[in-house]
Amino acid sequence: MKNLILQEFEEHKEVAENTASKLSTLIEMLAKVCIDSIKNEKKIIFFGNGGSAADSQHLAAELVGRYKEERQGLPAIALTTDTSSLTAISNDYGYENVFSRQIEALARDGDVVIGISTSGTSKNILKGLKQAKDKKCITVLFTGKKDHNYDYVDMNLSVPSTNTPRIQEMHITMGQIICGLIEKSFIPDER
Repeated sequence: MKNLILQEFEEHKEVAENTASKLSTLIEMLAKVCIDSIKNEKKIIFFGNGGSAADSQHLAAELVGRYKEERQGLPAIALTTDTSSLTAISNDYGYENVFSRQIEALARDGDVVIGISTSGTSKNILKGLKQAKDKKCITVLFTGKKDHNYDYVDMNLSVPSTNTPRIQEMHITMGQIICGLIEKSFIPDER
């Protein structure tokens, strides 16, 4: 067991170092885009399936509540929390439309819409991002190491790994770093 534990930590460290090297500039750019969007009275929308749904909720909560510092609540929502909408849309329109329908109703021009898909192939995530692009939102995909090219995704943060647990660890790490950078821009000056 000890060897397996150490191996897991070693893999995590390697992927974290590669992610920092490959994506730090893109993470900074996304944080700036989110800050500008919020300052222009827009919101951040997160969505994903399974563990990525939990990450969506976690990251939205970091902005609406707080990450580390006291400051105003910031406009962010996760499309994974309203069970009545999730089940009604899935029942009436099919699960592949569960996010695109919510984006149609809730997203506005200039919002930042962040889909999280470890594989980068989840149909409902991709449909949601297409819908967001049609609504003139800024579209972002958190995914893993794949050679995907989506003309409706403005920023693709592709973790340099094919190992699902490591990809998921980097998604939440990148998300929390972005939340921290956003938060710093909204801490009152009197501090």
